[in-house]
Amino acid sequence: MNPSHPEASSRPAPDAPALLLRSPSLPVAVALAAAPVTAVLQSKAMAPLALVAMALTVIAHRRQHGAWPWPRGAAFWLAVALGLWGVVGAAWSIVPTRSLQTGAAFACAVLLGGAAARALAEDTAEARARLARWLAVGLALGLAAALLDDLSGNALRAAVRGLREPPASLAFGLKPAAAVMAMLVPLALAAPWPAWARGALAACGAAVILVLPGESAKLAVLAGLAIAGAAWVAPRAVPRLLGAGLGLLILLGPALLAPALEAAAPRFAATLPHSAAHRLAIWDFALARIADRPLLGWGMEASRAIPGGHQGPSEETLARLGLNAPAQRNFLLFPGAAELMPLHPHSGALQVRLELGVPGAVLAAALALMLGLAVARGAPHPPAAAGALAAAAVSGLLSFGAWQAWWYATLLLVAAGAAGLPRLARSR
Repeated sequence: MNPSHPEASSRPAPDAPALLLRSPSLPVAVALAAAPVTAVLQSKAMAPLALVAMALTVIAHRRQHGAWPWPRGAAFWLAVALGLWGVVGAAWSIVPTRSLQTGAAFACAVLLGGAAARALAEDTAEARARLARWLAVGLALGLAAALLDDLSGNALRAAVRGLREPPASLAFGLKPAAAVMAMLVPLALAAPWPAWARGALAACGAAVILVLPGESAKLAVLAGLAIAGAAWVAPRAVPRLLGAGLGLLILLGPALLAPALEAAAPRFAATLPHSAAHRLAIWDFALARIADRPLLGWGMEASRAIPGGHQGPSEETLARLGLNAPAQRNFLLFPGAAELMPLHPHSGALQVRLELGVPGAVLAAALALMLGLAVARGAPHPPAAAGALAAAAVSGLLSFGAWQAWWYATLLLVAAGAAGLPRLARSR
């Protein structure tokens, strides 16, 4: 209808609640606000939370603008290509059906995440400010819930599961929550609050994560805040250097890890906690299996099915890696306690190289490089986005399976949220 028509001019303007409900950024803002508490209570719920929110954002953008927010950018296409390469790799995978399904699901999720990111990038300044505020408030609530659960011996998470007595294993469930919040702490620096309030939230976030279980999350939040601080000083150079460094690490890391384990591990391995000692044995096994299929890999999501992966390390392996402390040996040699490949290598770089071969590693390295360039060139708030990228990289390189749905859905939600942050005012 022509807006100059009398009927159009007499139509009342939508009120504030109606505008809020129509905002494309609202579903992702709600998801980011709910994500920390959700991750504390049940990390696997992050997949439906993130995917549904991003889908609703895309639909809202379509209703508001009359066109779909088709994703764009080299980083997006590289991520899709990574999933499609997993689909192609089903032809030689040892688990072809799983590789086909995982690659297709990953590519579709990236398509959704890229569309949501563009929809958020085109939303209003008011919507951007609201998203950042809700993210920060949700982070504060999640930190409080995580701390309460940890101090109460996981009573909160046990109550949600209907358990009267929390089992000891329940504490490990806080590790994914800590990793999720480690990525959100740098994003909260973009909240439209006074500097002291943003600084207090970041400090409290780091302090809480440092007392929660999960060594990789501790490193992640410290790296995220350090990179965010550096990017505040050099908002273009730091993200570029971060992307290039991550790309090199993904591409060359597996090749450099083998000599590093042989040369350095025996010097400090005996002092490592059980989880870190187990990780050395996992990485050693992954490197050996990479050598078995060096070019094309074993197939996407095939790590859990690689022959020999469910066995424990041998005494010879422990001796070669320097894992000679009696407590370490008792733990690692106990039947069923320490598998050589428990579902995945606990390193995204190793998993990509192991499963997707050289082409997958090249795609993943190029993706990391392009993400750094995208933050430097187009992120509304480069320090926050660079900090979140650094935190995600640390957790991805040291902890979770690359193709776990809850993990990559969370990464896509964080990336979409970074695209919808308020713009950083740069003084000239």
